[in-house]
Amino acid sequence: MVCPNCKRKDIGKIGVNQYYCWNCFIELSIQKGKLALHQVEADGSLTSLDDLFEESDLAIDLDAEAQ
Repeated sequence: MVCPNCKRKDIGKIGVNQYYCWNCFIELSIQKGKLALHQVEADGSLTSLDDLFEESDLAIDLDAEAQ
């Protein structure tokens, strides 16, 4: 998996369908074949970053991920 924000592969799994980019420090989750991106705030809350990306950037090929 490549981070849609920084385009790097420094992605770690933190839960079921939840990932974290160690390069740009955002949380990614897969929901209905689409990525949801969030910035982790200092208090631990999440702020959505989805509006900063095109739909095509957030689409994910579930068949490719399973391989």
